[in-house]
Amino acid sequence: MTLRYAMVCSSNQNRSMEAHFLLKKHGFDVCSYGTGAHVKLPGPSLREPNVYDFGTPYKHMIDDLRRKDPELYKRNSILPMLKRNSTVKLAPQRWQENAADGSFDVVFTFEEKVFDMVVEDLHNRDQVLMKSVLVVNLEVKDNHDEAAVGARLTLDLCQEIEAAESWEESIDDIVAGFEKQHRRKLLYSISFY
Repeated sequence: MTLRYAMVCSSNQNRSMEAHFLLKKHGFDVCSYGTGAHVKLPGPSLREPNVYDFGTPYKHMIDDLRRKDPELYKRNSILPMLKRNSTVKLAPQRWQENAADGSFDVVFTFEEKVFDMVVEDLHNRDQVLMKSVLVVNLEVKDNHDEAAVGARLTLDLCQEIEAAESWEESIDDIVAGFEKQHRRKLLYSISFY
């Protein structure tokens, strides 16, 4: 694998981490991030989410939710998701604070507003390297089943991009083939670092 990948969703919990987990398992150089102001997890009601700062270790979230209502968070699959996340990395990271992680070749987002935030952030950064970065949005509902489907589709697309001699020259064909095969519309943009 020659390219560096970033997976980005809102809270760096479900969609980005499912894709990060799967790509890492397949040997990709991959990181993951969230774009939100805080990390939000479902709580006992829609008006009572669990809110954490980025950088809060996944293990801390597990302990906190186990103290609050272990049965609820097991039943809604939040605890198993956090356990998976803790095997991938220490804590959720924020996209807007990732400059120290270096540049990426391909960035995947899983909802349009996150795509817009990533593209805007890249445009606002100092473009020192003038290295191109492909930003792709694959719309994925934020639930565990859809996150698993989205991760497999992301893996397929990453394998296609890796197989290309030059993704810059063949991205239009890769996207068109993917959209036709999977009947999923993609947004994509080429930005620079």
